[in-house]
Amino acid sequence: MSIDVEHEKRALRAELRERRQLLSDAQREAAASAITERLDELVDDHGARSISCFLSTMTEPGTRDFVRGAVKRGIRVLLPVTRADGLLDWAVADDTEAISEGLFGLPEPTGEVLGPIAVGDVDLMIIPAAAVDTAGVRLGWGRGYFDKTIGSMQNCPPVYAVIYDSEVLDTLPREVHDQPVTGAVTPTRTLTLSPERH
Repeated sequence: MSIDVEHEKRALRAELRERRQLLSDAQREAAASAITERLDELVDDHGARSISCFLSTMTEPGTRDFVRGAVKRGIRVLLPVTRADGLLDWAVADDTEAISEGLFGLPEPTGEVLGPIAVGDVDLMIIPAAAVDTAGVRLGWGRGYFDKTIGSMQNCPPVYAVIYDSEVLDTLPREVHDQPVTGAVTPTRTLTLSPERH
C-alpha cells in the first residue's frame, strides 16, 4: 500500500466527512426523499427482485425510507452486518424497523444473520461511499468491507454507490484492492460510470 495514496485518501475522507456534518436537517431530509425516488427507479430499471442495501447513518444520504418501501413492495433486501474478521454477514430486512448498533457504531438489522455468500444471489447492490469518480472508482470509509465483498463475488451484479451530488469527483486515488462501481446514485441523478460486471 502506498503511503502517499493512503494519506491522500485519509485527508479526502476527513474533508468529505466534515462537509456531510455541515448539512442541515432540511437538506438531509430533502436528499433522502430524492434518493428514495432515484433508488426506486434504479430497482425498476434493473427489474431487481432481490437487492442488497445499507442502513444509512445520520450523515449518509438517507436509505432507510427506500429500504422500508422496497420491503413493502415485496423486494428481498439484504442488509450488511459487520464482522470482526473484515467480512460482511447479511440479514433480510423486514417491516419491524428494529435496528441495533453494530461494530464501529454502524446501524444494523436485528433479524436472522446469513453468511457472507448470501449476497451472491442479489440482482443489484446498493452500497455506501465517501465519493465516486467519473471512471467508477469508489472511495469508501477505509475498512474495506465492500471491496472485499465485491472482489470475492463470482457473478457480481451491478453495484451503485449512494452519495451526495458534490461527491462525484473527476478523479480519486486508487489502490489495487479498490473495486470499481457500476454507477452512483445522488439526490439529482443516477450515473452509470463503468461497464456492467459479468
